Amino acid sequence: MSQNIYDNPTFFAGYATLPRSVKGLDGAPEWPALRALLPDLHDKRILDLGCGYGWFCRYAQQQGAREVLGLDVSEKMLAQAATMTQGTGIHYQRADLESLQLNESYDLAYSSLALHYLSNIDALFATVFEALTPGGALVFSCEHPIYTAPTQQQWIVDEQQQRSWPVNHYQQEGERISNWFADGVKKQHRKLATWINALIGAGFEIVHLDEWGPSEEMVALNPALAEERDRPMMFLLAARKPL
Repeated sequence: MSQNIYDNPTFFAGYATLPRSVKGLDGAPEWPALRALLPDLHDKRILDLGCGYGWFCRYAQQQGAREVLGLDVSEKMLAQAATMTQGTGIHYQRADLESLQLNESYDLAYSSLALHYLSNIDALFATVFEALTPGGALVFSCEHPIYTAPTQQQWIVDEQQQRSWPVNHYQQEGERISNWFADGVKKQHRKLATWINALIGAGFEIVHLDEWGPSEEMVALNPALAEERDRPMMFLLAARKPL
């Protein structure tokens, strides 16, 4: 079973303070770029892998989605999502993405910053591919391999106060441990080639890849984003099941 760090009270309390937790999609600086990769959601069946608070589920509902299923391994996340959701058409379900089985078909599978927690990404991509309708889309964001590669994820600052991100152990894929809101948070490092080849191996066509970074305008509005221009923290990817 996947590590369920989000049910750790200390981690959950810390995560709740993030802008993307407080403001939802508008608090995620990469959201406009990720949104641009989405197909029309009207009358579509949507699957959200690692739905968290359910922000994207509710966005899809507002865009006229026919049905939305939000999956998460965390009971705390699902409980929070349920309290924030009104109306019909959205269902939340506890599921471990490592061993996911799907019995319905979907037009879009979406995931935001969740898949880098999984050790068996090949099985998930195969499961999602089978569940998508012909022409269906997979759109997701993940921590970038440049960000996940080092065993200690932190900036190095030299005597001139120039910061550098250490890219070491890049070829050594596997588990990385970080102390983010709680000690012992487990994530998986994969080369970018591994991500791409896993999708191709499952049968997907790659539509778009974005090694995301903020624009100058975004940094002007939020100077804290400046460091994200020095290395990609995440990548955004859109893939499609052939017709």
